[in-house]
Amino acid sequence: MRLGLVLSEAANGLRRNASMVVSVVLVTFISLTFVGTAALLQLQIAQMKNYWYDRAQVAVYLCTSVSTAAGCTDGEATEEQKAAVESQLASDILAPFIDEFYFEDHQQAYENFQEQFEGTPAADYVTPEVLNETFWVNLVDPSQAAVLAESLAGLAGVEQVVDQRRYLDQIFDVLNAASYTAIAIAAIMLVAAALLIATTIRLSAFSRRRELGIMRLVGASNRFIQTPFVLEGVFAGLIGSLLAGGAVIAIVHFFVQGYLAANLSFTFVDLTDAFIVVPLLILVGVLLAAVSAGIAITRYLKV
Repeated sequence: MRLGLVLSEAANGLRRNASMVVSVVLVTFISLTFVGTAALLQLQIAQMKNYWYDRAQVAVYLCTSVSTAAGCTDGEATEEQKAAVESQLASDILAPFIDEFYFEDHQQAYENFQEQFEGTPAADYVTPEVLNETFWVNLVDPSQAAVLAESLAGLAGVEQVVDQRRYLDQIFDVLNAASYTAIAIAAIMLVAAALLIATTIRLSAFSRRRELGIMRLVGASNRFIQTPFVLEGVFAGLIGSLLAGGAVIAIVHFFVQGYLAANLSFTFVDLTDAFIVVPLLILVGVLLAAVSAGIAITRYLKV
């Protein structure tokens, strides 16, 4: 097979269908950008889980004078009840599960509340006595929080035992929903890109039907005839995927690292993660274009 002639035919096809090629590039670019964003979001979720799950605490909230829980019928937790809870936390039964724990009284809870909600109406109306005194517990294995809840929930003076991971799960559910939405949109856009590539190749073949007829008459193989058309699709898919890769890197560099990481105290994906995703985008874009173009020209030649 003469490589120069094949490349020349592919270049001619790209020139004749320039507007369609641009359309393919744009659709591929947009769809793969969604794919890359979804992949980065999944990496972000995994990093956040690893970081925050290990730091999630179990809060043992003690009764206050305004508590309405079933275990708080006698009002605020007494010193004896607090001592009983602390003794249970330090017992041989729970000690193997607990890394450390500390006690937060009304005043400390109030100071933390004022710091967290400074400038809000709630900060002006809340008083120390309505905030729970709390034992904050760090577990050796955060997934074993149920053991702590079963041991402490029934003790006198305990309002409730809360595993903070349940709040994290709600956040991660929202992030996962956003990620799956991006994946769904990307899948639809990839289908549109595949159909557009196939249409472009058929139009290119139809515009050169006389040349293809001559090639068949002189005995050119199907592989020789098909290769320029496949290269046209691969070229458009490659350009689109490179643009998508550039967009993903720009999002991570300017938005994630340049803005989010500078303003929020979270761990975020970085350029290392972006450079892991980009080759996958290029691979997907090239394979999608090659397969779509190959199927389209093969079906056209059989008609």
